[in-house]
Amino acid sequence: MNDESFFSIDRLVEFGLGMAMAQQMVNVMNQSMRGMYVPGSIQSMPQATSQIYYVAIEGRQVGPLSDSELMQLITQRKVSKDTLTWMPGMQTWQPIEQVPAVLKLIALTPPPLNP
Repeated sequence: MNDESFFSIDRLVEFGLGMAMAQQMVNVMNQSMRGMYVPGSIQSMPQATSQIYYVAIEGRQVGPLSDSELMQLITQRKVSKDTLTWMPGMQTWQPIEQVPAVLKLIALTPPPLNP
């Protein structure tokens, strides 16, 4: 067997390394494709996890509240920027204006409809 033959040791090692690299590239592509949402595909879009909130209204603890329930209280103006809120992971109750997760909900809440 000469060194120019496909079956030489050097060629077989090169072929094996090339196959290993190709397999790694395919794995990376498959992993990124699994995480991608394609509209109209059978795969459904991952659901956003809902946060749990507690608020203090008229000196009483109200909760647990879902995103939509808290948005409803915001729309009804039972909750303001000074209302104290707490959610899992927080050490103390804080005014709503200091909690980014609640500020996001306020930004997503439509204003009251004027007749």
